[in-house]
Amino acid sequence: MGQSNVSRGLEYEYELLMTSLHVSVSKHLMDEYFTVIWANDYFYESTLYTRAEYEAIYQNRCSDYFKQDLQEYTKFAAAIDRAVTAGESGYQCVCRMPQKGGRHIWIKIVGTFSEERVGGVPVIYSTFTDVTDTVHQQQMQKKLEEQTRQLAQALQQAEEAGRAKSDFFSRMSHDIRTPLNAILGMRDIAMAHLDDCDKVRDCLKKIGLSGQHLLGLINDVLDMSKIESGKMALRADAVSLPDVLENVVAIMQPQFKERGQHFSIRLHDVVHEQYCTDALRLRQVLLNILSNACKFTPRAGHISVEVQEGAGPQAGTAALTFTITDSGAGMQPEFAAQIFDAFTRERDSRTDTVEGTGLGMAITKKIVDLLGGTIEVQSAPGQGSTFAVTLPLAIEDTPPFAGHLPDLRVLVVDDDTAMCAYTAEMLEQLGVYAQWVDSGTDAEEQIRAATASGRAYDAVLLDWRMPGQDGLQTTRHIRRLCGRQLPVLIISAYDWSDIEEQARAAGVTGFMQKPVFVSTLCRALQRYVLGGTDALPDRRQALRDIRFDGRRFLLVEDNALNREVATELLEDTGAAIDTAVDGAQGLAAFAGAPAGTYDMVLMDIQMPVMNGYSAARAIRDLARPDAAVIPILAMTADAFAEDIAAAREAGMNGHLAKPLDAETLRREIHKYL
Repeated sequence: MGQSNVSRGLEYEYELLMTSLHVSVSKHLMDEYFTVIWANDYFYESTLYTRAEYEAIYQNRCSDYFKQDLQEYTKFAAAIDRAVTAGESGYQCVCRMPQKGGRHIWIKIVGTFSEERVGGVPVIYSTFTDVTDTVHQQQMQKKLEEQTRQLAQALQQAEEAGRAKSDFFSRMSHDIRTPLNAILGMRDIAMAHLDDCDKVRDCLKKIGLSGQHLLGLINDVLDMSKIESGKMALRADAVSLPDVLENVVAIMQPQFKERGQHFSIRLHDVVHEQYCTDALRLRQVLLNILSNACKFTPRAGHISVEVQEGAGPQAGTAALTFTITDSGAGMQPEFAAQIFDAFTRERDSRTDTVEGTGLGMAITKKIVDLLGGTIEVQSAPGQGSTFAVTLPLAIEDTPPFAGHLPDLRVLVVDDDTAMCAYTAEMLEQLGVYAQWVDSGTDAEEQIRAATASGRAYDAVLLDWRMPGQDGLQTTRHIRRLCGRQLPVLIISAYDWSDIEEQARAAGVTGFMQKPVFVSTLCRALQRYVLGGTDALPDRRQALRDIRFDGRRFLLVEDNALNREVATELLEDTGAAIDTAVDGAQGLAAFAGAPAGTYDMVLMDIQMPVMNGYSAARAIRDLARPDAAVIPILAMTADAFAEDIAAAREAGMNGHLAKPLDAETLRREIHKYL
């Protein structure tokens, strides 16, 4: 009896000691539940359950208790398995233990295997201590180490960006001064030869080219600033793909011509022509890549554009892929991997003389990202480069062409067989019978045979540049075969003005700009075959011929030099011009003139006293019949999409970006009048 009391007393003291030390002591069966045979009070206190609650709810089964955090139970079960397999005397592990109420603590478990068995099942003696503070400290340490690593990485990136920007400004100092020096130098030469018209004309041409280059550099810097500040916005306008590509080709043609480069553009499976996107940014993407291709491709090199339409990511969209390939210098792999980083240019003796900001491709990538597309590059030194831009675009419901052209027979002639087959396929969509050949001599044979059989062609679509016998030579031979009755239409990616005089003399009926769409074919055949006209297009001349005689415009511009330039350009159209030097003066001039005095208001935006937005709103609020309907055009250097949107919100009809272009000025005014 005494012995039993002593034993219970020691057990009590032991449990009291372990509890005071915040140590759990327990015995477990090595069964599938890790069943608790006995545990001290601290074991249960740590769970926040009473002994009775724990036994009632979980029947002392650790596996059931850990069901709310099974991953942690698996952790220490695996530690036991490893120790048994290795023949060790016990195991250790740190795991998270759930508590009543959804809380948890971290515990360090130390288990010892024993010889004792209960019902034939081995027994494990286990202790655990609360190491939550230690674990939290370790987690905090890891977090601090990760933050330190991230800060070091950010510092390194900032230093690299700083060096890149330093290099960028160093290059920009040179690249901006180069065209600026040319402008000032050409001005001095022109002033010294005022009596030599040819010399002055040459100087003005070079001043214009240098000015456009300088404007491109500045636009790159401004665009990058907008992108980095997160202020670049996209417009969602109805866009004609034929118009976009025609515009891109027209802009690039002079550069390709100057460098004697061979340029081609082809379509593949292009079904839709009207899309909803930002036309300005789409053009910018294509022009940036083509400008690079032109700059880094040697004279007589080759540059091509392939346009492929595929299924879009969702109904009502198409995926347009623009693949631009050049035979230029190519890039080292390490540079190709970072070509879309801002302020980046490759250090290479082959390309160091090429001017640029190093921002063009970074801007291109940002715009492609904003449009929801992708851009990829493949390149190798000496093997040229290929850029593939894929954009998901919403399809506009506007049909690409109207009408049907039955009972026509057309011959397509082009040394590019893929282009021939595709053009013939488009003609068949119009109900036209089409055949194709890949040389001028074969075309003559086909025409001779068709005429002899009584099934003469109604038109010939002829590529200008073909090896051996080109388009103009073939046209002369066709005219000798069948006179001028057979319409011959030249197709080319080159500027019509380059061959217009020769083409007319050879007997060419009309001209189509590559790439050729279904709508392009439809209009050309209706015009030159069914319409019976042989008039040749000259859009630039048509713009130059626009006149505004009898019209009066109000020009509001605070900068004296800009006001003089705009007045001169507008007066050249035959219009009468009244001027104002700020928005308040412009408002007073309009309000003080009888209704109907002015046909249009051209309004600068950034002006003292009253800016252009406020002046436009004030004009619209005037209680007179012409105030609500008179066209008001913003005329400003603020040329971003958000600036255009702000002008419309202020009640303006359109937007003209400075520096003013005479042809664009005439076209926009003509549109609203």
